[in-house]
Amino acid sequence: MKHILVTGANGQLGTAIKQLSKKNKDLSFIFTDVDELDITSLDALDSFFQENTVDYIVNCAAYTAVDKAETDTETAHLLNAMAPLNLLKQAEQHNAKLIHISTDYVFDGLGFRPYTETDKPHPQSAYGQTKLHGETNISYSPNVIIIRTSWLYSTTGNNFVKTVLRLASERDKLTIVSDQIGTPTFAGDLAEMILEIITQSVKNKFFANGIYHYSNEGVCSWYDFAKAILEIKKIKIPVLPIRTEDFPTPAPRPFYSVLDKTKIKNSFNLIIPHWRDSLADCLSKLK
Repeated sequence: MKHILVTGANGQLGTAIKQLSKKNKDLSFIFTDVDELDITSLDALDSFFQENTVDYIVNCAAYTAVDKAETDTETAHLLNAMAPLNLLKQAEQHNAKLIHISTDYVFDGLGFRPYTETDKPHPQSAYGQTKLHGETNISYSPNVIIIRTSWLYSTTGNNFVKTVLRLASERDKLTIVSDQIGTPTFAGDLAEMILEIITQSVKNKFFANGIYHYSNEGVCSWYDFAKAILEIKKIKIPVLPIRTEDFPTPAPRPFYSVLDKTKIKNSFNLIIPHWRDSLADCLSKLK
């Protein structure tokens, strides 16, 4: 029986892993969030790892308030850059492996083809910079897998899908940015893929360390995404496309952040669902 520590367990991805863990009898899980374990504290981590057996760490914890990170850089740096290093130190002391979740925001979004793992990062926001710093702090280790993802949503927490549904119930029309291109990622699919990586690692006694990209298949704009949400839910309301410059935010957003998933598909023999199919799956579970 392998023991999996999941940090940030109350977030979208952590919750998705928790839901899947009930079906997985071959793995034992410990779910923690900041109230149970402060991963920015070396003392707290020392105590925890002395008292618990951990074979794999899945670090879902992050400072994800992209705009707030522009001013609250110290907290964002602690959680996004230093905490992963703290977890890696524990992993190396206790013979564990670390799977760390990163983001498309490490790229500048000025490209025109899907980003591969070997493309040079160039973050444009404080959030992206702190996430890249976190990657740099741990990517040297053979005990680390880094998974970059994009546009995460789920049935829980705050996300674009739930925001669109809420606004559609409050307004007579929506205006949505149409010139930012990427791919939505359903947290349930990402969670399944992470558990598949762990299962294969245990079975094959081989940990395929390195950086990987994962999102659902396909490409869309936020405008397309919003239109699809409303179509699937059969909500009839006008949706008007706007440009990024008409909706200014403190932190710049990548204009193009499609991730190339060839490496992760080949490495773990994955079939990844199209974003629209997974969106329909998610919306069917949203009451």
